[in-house]
Amino acid sequence: MSDAFRVTDPRTLKAVAHPLRVRLLGALRMEGPATATELAARFGESSGSTSYHLRQLARYGFVEEDAERRDRRERRWRAAHAFTSWSNAELAGTPEGREAVAFMRHRQLEVLRSTVEAFERDGETWSPEWIDVAGTSDDIVRLTPASVTALYERFFALLKEFEERDKDAPDVERVSVFVSAHPVRGYVG
Repeated sequence: MSDAFRVTDPRTLKAVAHPLRVRLLGALRMEGPATATELAARFGESSGSTSYHLRQLARYGFVEEDAERRDRRERRWRAAHAFTSWSNAELAGTPEGREAVAFMRHRQLEVLRSTVEAFERDGETWSPEWIDVAGTSDDIVRLTPASVTALYERFFALLKEFEERDKDAPDVERVSVFVSAHPVRGYVG
């Protein structure tokens, strides 16, 4: 699986900007390869529906057949990339692109909310160390678009560095990390 899939065509982003497709892709990225039947059971869908949506994701390059784990009876799918990126400005040139970008932003917020709610619900199962470090923080600073771009690049490089450092640690867990930067005018809270 490669790291990033850079989307430049609004139709490609729109292909994943579908409630079930984005969830299927997320599950394949987080949990690894699965069949349409396994994913159907997980999401309460029919295997015909998940199979159709997986084929659509494959058509646009988001998923691929898992050649390493073939099943004679059923096709196994895997995510083709670790994450998807795009240029908001580039895709905002069409109504279709604006709609797809807005859907993906809202989906990211839904995942953040679900992640926080799952942590709160399962709080007593985490160690005191995890309870202490988990959370959300914010700050408002004055930056240029170029500085925000550099901040993202450095942040994700640092994230990869720490992931490599911790890969064999006995208390390693998957950690959902969200990064958000939006210009604001006035108080929005």
